[in-house]
Amino acid sequence: MIFTKAWWRAALVRALKTVAQAAVGLIPAAASITDVDWRTVAGCALLAGLLSLLTSLAGLPELDS
Repeated sequence: MIFTKAWWRAALVRALKTVAQAAVGLIPAAASITDVDWRTVAGCALLAGLLSLLTSLAGLPELDS
């Protein structure tokens, strides 16, 4: 069931949600929106997305049913 169209769809949706959550979580670390280090936010968020995809290799509960 791994690497099917359904798997990729579920894994990418999960990864995109993780990227958004990581980015939103890092933004408040700055004193104001102009002080946000956007490279750091993007890098951390993309790394979180990659880790989400790797975690999905262990299985996606939404596809087990």
